[in-house]
Amino acid sequence: MAEPLRYEEVSIGMEVPALIKETSSRMSARWAAASGDYDPIHYDRTYALNQKLPDIIVNGRLKIALLSQMMINWIGPQGSLEKIGAIHRGMDIVNDAVACKGEVVKKYVENGRKLLECRIWTENRQGEKTAQGNAVVALP
Repeated sequence: MAEPLRYEEVSIGMEVPALIKETSSRMSARWAAASGDYDPIHYDRTYALNQKLPDIIVNGRLKIALLSQMMINWIGPQGSLEKIGAIHRGMDIVNDAVACKGEVVKKYVENGRKLLECRIWTENRQGEKTAQGNAVVALP
């Protein structure tokens, strides 16, 4: 088992290890069922194409979940994801990869807690940022 990430080991500008997820129509349909978001643009190709979309699109909240997974993977079980959010700036197409990335932009101690603020985003295969936001984590 890897050693837990420690606050002292992190520096501003440090990259969060990327998480690359291949999406699928099955993943999208399962997310729709789990989240209660049944907009057919996220699981019905014919409907999505009729809406003038390029194909089925990945749900924005699923992208937030993937970004959360990236952060939790990085900080490990002794860290804590305190806050996360993103604004959606583009579409990710189902059956394509979503790359989750991030970097540390601030280190600070607040009320005795060691915190990091990270800029986070998703990218499509063309390298376009499709969601952008921030996350705050606490480390031991």
